[in-house]
Amino acid sequence: MIKIMKFVSVPEKEIFSRSAPETDVAGTVKDIIADVRKNGDKALLYYTEKFDKAKLSSLAVTKEEIKEAADSVPAEFLRILNKAAENIRRFHEKQVREGFEIKGEDGVIIGQKVIPVDRAGIYVPGGTAAYPSTVLMDSIPAKTAGVKEIVMVTPPGKDGKIDPVILAAADIAGVDKIFKVGGAQAIAALAFGTESVPKVDKIVGPGNAFVAEAKKQVFGAVSIDMIAGPSEIMIISDGKSVPSHLAADLLSQAEHDKMASAVLITDSEELAFAVSAEIEKQIPLLSRAEIARASIDSNGKIIITDDLIKAAEVANAIAPEHLELCVDDPFAMLSLIRHAGSVFLGRNCPEALGDYYAGPNHTLPTSGTARFSSPLSVDDFVKKMQFSYYTEEALRKVASDVAYFARAEGLTAHAKSAVIRTEEDK
Repeated sequence: MIKIMKFVSVPEKEIFSRSAPETDVAGTVKDIIADVRKNGDKALLYYTEKFDKAKLSSLAVTKEEIKEAADSVPAEFLRILNKAAENIRRFHEKQVREGFEIKGEDGVIIGQKVIPVDRAGIYVPGGTAAYPSTVLMDSIPAKTAGVKEIVMVTPPGKDGKIDPVILAAADIAGVDKIFKVGGAQAIAALAFGTESVPKVDKIVGPGNAFVAEAKKQVFGAVSIDMIAGPSEIMIISDGKSVPSHLAADLLSQAEHDKMASAVLITDSEELAFAVSAEIEKQIPLLSRAEIARASIDSNGKIIITDDLIKAAEVANAIAPEHLELCVDDPFAMLSLIRHAGSVFLGRNCPEALGDYYAGPNHTLPTSGTARFSSPLSVDDFVKKMQFSYYTEEALRKVASDVAYFARAEGLTAHAKSAVIRTEEDK
C-alpha cells in the first residue's frame, strides 16, 4: 500500500527512491566492447544469437522488411503514429537555432555557426515490449536538427525480425539505416563502427543496465544523451481533483518498473486517503499489476502539506522527471517551478500525453538531474563552432593588449604571435 505522510522537511531520499539496483556489469560490458572493436560484425552476430536467440545471416533491415512491416500495422495505428510524429516535429522545429555574426569596428567579425552532427545513433529497446514512441522521440529531433544520417539499432526477436510497429515508426521518422542488434554490443558498434554498422557521433536512447553501462564506457569516443534512472512522477494537487484520475496517473509510471517512483503532494488529507483507496482498486486491473504493486509498495508516497506553495518548494528540491500540476491555476503555479523534466498543466493533461502524443520530448532527465540538464531536444544533435576575423588595422589596435595579457600568464610565444604582425614588432 502507498505510504501517506505529513510533510516535515525536504528529505529527498525519503521522497523519491533514487538508488539504482545493484548491478555489477562493468567487466562484462568492457569485454563485449573490446570484442566488437576487434571482431566487428562477427561479434555482433555471435552476441545476437547468444542473448536474443536469433541466428542471423545479415544485420541490416532491408527496404522490403520495412514495407512489409508498414503493410502489417493496422491503419488506425499508422494514423496515430503519423499524427504523433506531426506533433513532435512541430514542437521541435521551434527549437532550431541559427548562428550569428557580430560586426565591430575596423572590419572585425566574430560569430558562431550551429552545425548538426554528421551521424546520430538511436538505441531502441526490444525484449517483451515494443516502443515506437522512443523511435519518434529520438529520431525526429535529430532529423529536425539536420543530421545527415540516422542509424537505429534494436534487438530482434527469436525469429530474427523487428516488431513491425518499430519499423513503421522508423519509416515515419525518417530513419536512414536500421540494424538488428541490441545490448552493449549495439552501443559498441555505434561508437566504433563495424563492417555493417557505421560509426556515429552521438548515441541516444534508453536501455537496460548493460546498455547504460556501455554508454558510460564509450562516452568520449562519442557523445551520449544521458544515463537514465528509474522513471518518476510527482503530482501536486489541491483537494478538487478526481481521486481516480490521480491514482491512474501515479500508476502510469509505477507500471514501468519496480524501481519507479510515484509521489502525490496535496494540501487535502481527504484527497490523500481517497487516492490511496483508488490505487488499491486499480492495481489488480493492470496488465503489469505485479510491477506496479512492487513500485507502489516500495517507492510510492502521498505527502500532505499545509499549502501548495510548500509543495512547489518540494518539487524544486526534488527536480522530478515528470510533474503534474492538478490545480485551478496551473500556469500561476508553473511560475514557481524551476526544476522538473516535463510539466503537465491542469486536471486534463495526464503524463501519458507527453509519452506519446503532445509533442514535447519524453526522453527526460531523471534522478534529480533536471536541476542542471534538459529533455532531449534539437540541441542534442548540433554543435556550435565559433569564428573570428580581424583586419590588419584591427589587429594593430589591440595587439599590445593581447600581448600584455599573454605575458601576464607567462606565455611569451602567445605574446609574440600577437605583435609579430604589427609595426611595433617590425
